[in-house]
Amino acid sequence: MLDLSKQYATIEKEVLREIAKVCKSQWFVLGKHVKGLEEEIAKYTGAKYAIGVSSGSDAITIALMALGIGKGDEVITTPYTFFSTAGSIALVGAKAVFVDIDPVTYNIDVDAIEGALERDKKRRRIKAIMPVHLYGQAADMTKINALARKYGVKVIEDAAQAIGATYKSKGAGSLGTIGCFSFYPTKNLGGFGDAGMVTTNNKALAKKLSMLRVHGSSRRYYHDLVGMNGRLDEIQAVVLRIKLKKLDKWSRARKKNAALYAKLFKAEGLLEKVTPPVEDSDCGHVYNQYVIRAKKRDALKDYLAKNGVGSDIYYPVPLHLQACFKDWGYKKGSFPVSEGAARETLALPIYPELTVKEIEYVVATIKKFYS
Repeated sequence: MLDLSKQYATIEKEVLREIAKVCKSQWFVLGKHVKGLEEEIAKYTGAKYAIGVSSGSDAITIALMALGIGKGDEVITTPYTFFSTAGSIALVGAKAVFVDIDPVTYNIDVDAIEGALERDKKRRRIKAIMPVHLYGQAADMTKINALARKYGVKVIEDAAQAIGATYKSKGAGSLGTIGCFSFYPTKNLGGFGDAGMVTTNNKALAKKLSMLRVHGSSRRYYHDLVGMNGRLDEIQAVVLRIKLKKLDKWSRARKKNAALYAKLFKAEGLLEKVTPPVEDSDCGHVYNQYVIRAKKRDALKDYLAKNGVGSDIYYPVPLHLQACFKDWGYKKGSFPVSEGAARETLALPIYPELTVKEIEYVVATIKKFYS
């Protein structure tokens, strides 16, 4: 599914050299490489400010804290995403107000957002919309931001899978109130462990986010806020700075691989069995995952594994059906599009180092399964 060793081989010497320098300096937390990475990510995404944090999950949690979202508050988001999207909402004491997804892009259904906001007009509990730029493609931020302005709520971009993605030529993470990134090793820009980043165009928010990641402190041992230990390590930052220089090249390779898959699925007459992902005309997709919709999905996954092809399911259980969120009152059937996607979608290998022969083998194996 993902072979990180091929990528590492191309940068090993530089990575080990720069890590050795960090070790020699003995400065491991919030040093010059964290600051350098923050400046580079801000420039790369088009946001004015970037603040390095300890993980993508902590990025969302700190974003919610910075906006004062907590007990009794609600946040609109999608049930078809990684756990931390809703988990972070729960951790600050708020509730996720789920709306279903678009059946083509798998991103949040923007037409369903306004209904949720309208139902909340008297209570005024909804404080933010949290779209997820799923699989590396941005949600419809024009409509989302328009709704946010109309109803007076904030927008938190869950851009964990979308570093380098664009919407109308603007970078993911620069489109809402706060953007949240994950640099988990499997991401397009991945560290050597957990790491994350928050971005914003608001100077006051940037200062608050910076304080929250160090226990609410702007100077040592003086605390104006109750924050958390959410700092970014220097070793992660130096690795990410090296990789960031190559990210656009890697993203182009992913797009090339995606185009080849689509071409081969059509050429092999598989489009009645397999639905490739669709790239919205307003978006620059970076294919953190290449997710198809497939008939007999589970049997196909097993067949691929038996024939040496890795695949994975993102995500087998929508968040509204997770046991830990049962008190929120959602039931099976509440979000049929999300539930259908959970039953039918399958992620295929898409990493930049894949060869043409390997992709051809994946498609040929899928064809054999359906023959």
